[in-house]
Amino acid sequence: MISVALVSQYPIIADALGALVSNGDDIEIVGSFESMEHLQKYNGEKPVHIALVSFFTPQVKDLESILLFTQSTTKTKVLVLSMFNDENFLLKTIKAGAKGHLAYDTTREEVLEAIYTVRNGHEFYARSITDILLHSYLSDQNVAPLEKENKMKLLSARELEVLTLFAESYSNRQIAEKLFISVRTVETHKNNIMKKIELKTTVDLVKFAIKNNIIQVE
Repeated sequence: MISVALVSQYPIIADALGALVSNGDDIEIVGSFESMEHLQKYNGEKPVHIALVSFFTPQVKDLESILLFTQSTTKTKVLVLSMFNDENFLLKTIKAGAKGHLAYDTTREEVLEAIYTVRNGHEFYARSITDILLHSYLSDQNVAPLEKENKMKLLSARELEVLTLFAESYSNRQIAEKLFISVRTVETHKNNIMKKIELKTTVDLVKFAIKNNIIQVE
């Protein structure tokens, strides 16, 4: 069971998020909190695996609260939901320790996928967020061509298929349906890919695909 805490200064947003994710068979809402500071004081019996934090108009203090929270615990992972998709803000939330970022135009399926992904120890960024971040990351061309080629050889044919579809914006479920495999198998392939080519985030996964001409960008 994945325990999720909802953090929002607006009760109606917390209620909506609770209704959205509590339908998952293996997700449990442990409570709603007005701020990260309030969550930090939580001393309930059940541990909090994911803190789903909603920001409407984020302030500097919000980034500081994420940083203080992530520095105080490694057991609870922070997943941010925000309508403020400025590249600078997104990068700062990552540096503050957030393990994922969703936009307000996200779907229920994507929210659930983000929760499962972050709970499994990986980062998750909505496709719209990834597109924004890529503008920052694509300028990084420090990997030597030979090193790229050697890393490509580490991947199996199936792993290359999964990587290509993911980089082309297919969700885990869509990849599973297209390749006639389970969602869990897709996640396993993605985990293996990231370990083999030493990547840490899904943004890095897309960046790798672009740099190695697995997919093309216009």
